[in-house]
This record gives sequence, structure tokens and C-alpha cells, in this order.
Amino acid sequence: MKLGEGVEAAIHCAATLAGVDGDSTMPGAALAEAFGLSPSYLLKHLNMLTAARILESVPGPAGGYRLAKPAERITLLDIVLAVEGREPAFRCGEIRQRGPTKLDASAYVRPCGINAAMLKAERAYRAALAEVRLSDIVADFMKGADPRSVAASCAFAERHQRQQKSRST
Repeated sequence: MKLGEGVEAAIHCAATLAGVDGDSTMPGAALAEAFGLSPSYLLKHLNMLTAARILESVPGPAGGYRLAKPAERITLLDIVLAVEGREPAFRCGEIRQRGPTKLDASAYVRPCGINAAMLKAERAYRAALAEVRLSDIVADFMKGADPRSVAASCAFAERHQRQQKSRST
């Protein structure tokens, strides 16, 4: 299974936003800069995360993005589904019922075994993603990454975060 680059970008942005102080925000342009992405490309994914209520968008010149809920309550599955959609990655087209050897529909009473196997794998994949919280990703990074990488990431977030008056804006 191949996920789009937007999933990686979305997870990295959410992890970065987990590091901003309190009600502070970070502009989308800064997030795009942090990961070398086009701002317009990233905005599409930030909007998906906002629509899924993973992020909150604060309007205005001092606005930006922040997590809509604590990182402990956001899973990788939440982010993947926000970006890729809720449909399973495999969609059975019942091609066994096409072509020169197709039979009457009554010959296909049993569900397709390929579809069943793929959906079982999808459930396992989603269950594994549901077990990993954004806070786990951030904690693992802070604990195990090269100290230079941690320092650079923290400094970038500190430089680009914008203080907000309150969450009711």
C-alpha cells in the first residue's frame, strides 16, 4: 500500500504543532518552510486536518494553526483518515464477474476471497495506526533523535509560533 506524501506532511505538521506553547499558533507558510513543501500544497492538507478537527485554524494576520485537541487524543489513524479518506485502500471491483469466463451472478454467492483478505489486512493496518498517538511520536523523537535535530526543531517552532489571546478567537 502506498500512502500519499500528504500523509507524511500532515503527521510532521501535527507533531510540530504539538510543540507550540499553549494557545499559540504557527502559520501554514512556516510549516511549509520547515519541510520544504509548497505552501499551496500543504494548505490543502492543513485544511483536511482542520475539517477533521485535528487542527484548529485561527484567522487573521497573527493567526495560524494549532492542535484542536491534546496530542494524546490524536492517533496516526485520525491523521491518515483525514488526508486519505475513510474508504479502504483496496476496493474490490468484482472483476471475477467480467471477461469471457464470467458466469451468471448466482455463481458468485460467496464473497470474493481476495476482497476478504485485503479487508482483513486493512483492519490490522488501521488497528496498528489507532494504537499510536501523536504524543507517542513526539516523545519518541524528543527521546531518541539526534540532539541537533531536536534543538533545530524546537528552535524553529519557537521562532515561528504566534501567541494568541485565547482559544475563543
